[in-house]
Amino acid sequence: MKGTDLLCCFLSLFLLQATAEEEDFTSTLRDRTHIDETLRLATEEKSRDYAAALERLRKIYHTSIKPMEQAYKYNELRQHEISDGEITSKPMVLFLGPWSVGKSSMINYLLGLQDSPYQLYTGAEPTTSEFTVIMHGEKIRSVEGIVMAADSSRSFSPLEKFGQNFLEKLIGIEMPHKLLERVTFVDTPGIIENRKQQERGYPFNDVCQWFIDRADLIFVVFDPTKLDVGLELEMLFRQLKGRESQIRIILNKADNLATQDLMRVYGALFWSLAPLINVTEPPRVYVSSFWPYDYAPETSRDLFKKEEISLLEDLNQVIENRMENKIAFIRQHGIRVRIHGLLVDRYVQTFKEKMSFFSDPELVFKEIVDDPDKFYIFKSILAKTNVSKFDLPNRDAYRDFFGINPITNFKPLASQCSYIGGCLLDKIERAITNELPALLSSINSGKQPGLSSCEATGCGEKPKNRYRKN
Repeated sequence: MKGTDLLCCFLSLFLLQATAEEEDFTSTLRDRTHIDETLRLATEEKSRDYAAALERLRKIYHTSIKPMEQAYKYNELRQHEISDGEITSKPMVLFLGPWSVGKSSMINYLLGLQDSPYQLYTGAEPTTSEFTVIMHGEKIRSVEGIVMAADSSRSFSPLEKFGQNFLEKLIGIEMPHKLLERVTFVDTPGIIENRKQQERGYPFNDVCQWFIDRADLIFVVFDPTKLDVGLELEMLFRQLKGRESQIRIILNKADNLATQDLMRVYGALFWSLAPLINVTEPPRVYVSSFWPYDYAPETSRDLFKKEEISLLEDLNQVIENRMENKIAFIRQHGIRVRIHGLLVDRYVQTFKEKMSFFSDPELVFKEIVDDPDKFYIFKSILAKTNVSKFDLPNRDAYRDFFGINPITNFKPLASQCSYIGGCLLDKIERAITNELPALLSSINSGKQPGLSSCEATGCGEKPKNRYRKN
């Protein structure tokens, strides 16, 4: 036999052996008991019933916050309308990051969907082109985006504003699963830096912002081969500003590297992200390999498993605190609505003070809205109320707001009172300072939330209007 034939034979045998070893390695499934234990999926213990608390929260929102929200058109300033479906929805976990870094594989792993007909499709090429919502259902089925947006009982009806092209890229998957009884996962299209936004056919950044605003936990996933930051990823981190407490960075596929190389990649990841995350305390970074198969041999498997358990504990914390987070979210929303109402009221009062019989209304208000500091619009709110200067919205936003909504469409707060309903400002302040904190205390103490004294007995007292002159 010639030397070349021997060499070819040897190479063939080597490749066959390597392929067999790789197949044997990838066919070895990882033990999942730590997932069930950490997320308490193996126990028969039922999660607490928050139906009464959710109903109480919904009632506080509709009676105390929404009236001011509608009277002063807050949704046109922030583009964030809260539906009943959003109030009663489960915690949302959002997966973001570059293409083919393992976002879909991670969801498959957490739900145990590998090698089943219902697993999310994965591959080395960009595979996920849709926003996929994985949620609980009595049976396994897919739900079209148009159906999800039309169903008012779900929290996705506001997505209709992004157009039909987006709804065709939105899909829901329902399945009976213990974890999905407590949480909803959202898988997103991978970020491709050389793709223009127009090529997607819908406002990708606006859709991401909608999900970011509603997510309880945000996993931003990277792998060792995709650490560079382009324009689209930079825009994404700009949208995450203010949500740093919900962000978790994941360095996936870490078992593909030797320990020394992993340390270098870890440092390179921080180097890339440092200019984008402008906070004192950096977000938590988890380093592991989140897929169903065993770790690669001769890697730091003990470290990877500890990191995985830490991430699962983080996820479980969000699930356990879902009601507290929901109340805090509604209270934060109420604070913003109250500030908006106070600012619009101040604009209205200033406009009326500056108007005379011979004044041109448009010129007068243009002067006010172009330079609100000249008329102490924002400073007067800080001086007369307990509003923090850090909670005040952007001044330029009100130029756009009043460009759509004429100032004459709004009444001052002093006239927003009725004998039966009370004053809008008093109701929202009572919700922020008393009702929502009391509901939170009842949750923490394990008591069933009850009605406030006014709701139980009826308050016959005429509402006092502290903005009307005596």
